[in-house]
Amino acid sequence: MLKKPLLAENAPWKQRYRAPYITWSQMARREPSRGLVGSSQSGQYQLYAWDVPRNSLRQLTHHPGGTVFGSISPDGRWVYYLQDDGGNEIGHYVRIPWEGGEPQDITPGLSPYSAFGLNISRSGNLLASTIANDGFHVIAMPVEGDKIGASRELYHCPRITFGPMLSYDGKLGVVTSPEHTSFQHYSLVALETVSGRKIRELWEAGSALWPFGFSPLPGDYRFLAVSTRTGFSRPIFWNPQTGECTNLPLPDMEGDFSPLDWSGDGKHILLARSYQAVQHLAVYDIATRALRWLDHPGGYYGMGATFAPGGEIFMNWQDSTHPSRLIALDTVTGRKARTVLPSGEVPPGHPWKQIFYRSSDGQMIQGWLGLPDGPGPFPTILHMHGGPETATVEYFMPNSQAWLDHGFAFLAINYRGSTGFGRVFREKIWGDIGNWEVEDTVAAHNWLVREGIAGARRILLHGWSYGGYLTLLALGKHPDLWAGGMAGTATTDWAMEYEDLSAGLKGYSVVIFGGTPEEKPELYAAASPITYVENVKAPVLIIQGRNDTRTPARPVEVYEARMKALGKQVEVHWFDEGHFGGGVEQDIHHQEIMLKFAYRVLVEGRPS
Repeated sequence: MLKKPLLAENAPWKQRYRAPYITWSQMARREPSRGLVGSSQSGQYQLYAWDVPRNSLRQLTHHPGGTVFGSISPDGRWVYYLQDDGGNEIGHYVRIPWEGGEPQDITPGLSPYSAFGLNISRSGNLLASTIANDGFHVIAMPVEGDKIGASRELYHCPRITFGPMLSYDGKLGVVTSPEHTSFQHYSLVALETVSGRKIRELWEAGSALWPFGFSPLPGDYRFLAVSTRTGFSRPIFWNPQTGECTNLPLPDMEGDFSPLDWSGDGKHILLARSYQAVQHLAVYDIATRALRWLDHPGGYYGMGATFAPGGEIFMNWQDSTHPSRLIALDTVTGRKARTVLPSGEVPPGHPWKQIFYRSSDGQMIQGWLGLPDGPGPFPTILHMHGGPETATVEYFMPNSQAWLDHGFAFLAINYRGSTGFGRVFREKIWGDIGNWEVEDTVAAHNWLVREGIAGARRILLHGWSYGGYLTLLALGKHPDLWAGGMAGTATTDWAMEYEDLSAGLKGYSVVIFGGTPEEKPELYAAASPITYVENVKAPVLIIQGRNDTRTPARPVEVYEARMKALGKQVEVHWFDEGHFGGGVEQDIHHQEIMLKFAYRVLVEGRPS
């Protein structure tokens, strides 16, 4: 039974949002008594110094817009992060002492930039990153004691580039490059970091290579990467000095294998097999070539897997009813040994179950279904994840439990383009953005109705970022199927958005479309929700950030104006921050807006 929105401050769904949890963790490689975590403990996503022996946290950043990602130096002395302007993801890398202090700009001579991560050699003598402003520039900064030298450019590419991953001694760096392809069949380019000289390249035509990192041992230049040559992701060893490349002899089974960590003694690799959005962890013995599966708890293991001292593996674990916390697994058995950093307690929720259905071309699509109490059919939220190159796994989503509390069924689908289902599944959307994702969404609608879970006119689309984009696109391409749509930080016009994107995200648009808007105007138009705005029949809610450089504000303003000029039902709620929003209370406020919208649409027959 659909419930009127529960808005009391102690409502169970609000308690779940407010429960502090660990978003990711990192241990200093040469000083395991020190670590760094991201946490919502303060009500905002900030960085915390982690005293590992005491299992205690101390807040390091206090930015109003939050600080989502960071890195700790191998010796545990410094914490690095991108300091931006109000969440716009454009700024400069800074560092602060692990003990706390004022941020120090480490690239003072550069113009503001967007970036995809800072890498540090395990010896601590070199920092490196790819920064984007006018193209993509791979830069390196030498470190001597407490001093960071001036940045120097090692590599430049007009198209999206990642890295470099650094060898133990910082002498070599490996860059992920798109030089040979219009899409994302990346190659690996090895450079000397002093001269920038290219010493070797690894490329496999028709497949993609993804980097993991160099051996943790001094003088060992083996590089661990992932190849999609077989149709699924498989780890490989590559030595940029000799050119030798070998596959890890893993079982012939479906699913993507991804490295999570390389043990400090260089003898073992922690692997995750992802198949149909379910993980299974294993330890690979390099000397014996043996794979040992771990008997670990179900759920999802996220960022921060680490071989820890004392025969343990530290993992960030969560499932559909438990927020993320850091736990220790026994290295031999994989069984949970203890909780290292707990999350907050939350009211009991409704567990998800795995479901499968066929799309219009016969492809099996996987999803996660949560059902409320009582008999169906139910009003239903059909959720599409962001990305697109991610997947919905069994993780804790306070918003899903909020919908379930209010009598909605909740289905999150892994549409074409999602990761973990093999190369063909992931690459199906390249150069054809929006088409198959929407086909898979329509097939989900039909499955929900056929199974008696949802009424045909009581399904609302929902998603953030790329999921918000798909919400708006499906509303325009299949207007008769939906009761309404709720889109957060969404793309409405790919070509207009391209003009306002950060330099880094411009590069991403190019590789998923196979060209710029000038080169592929028909594709950009066909993929844009604004192209189909005249068809929209259902009420539309959009929640958008003013300071977002991933899905900028201007195209949403134009979409809203077009909808209103056509007499369509649309409401847009703005917030001041960037793509990742303004913290827990803002997340709660946005969920309240969506609950009220859904109730009005389904019960009162009006959007506002």
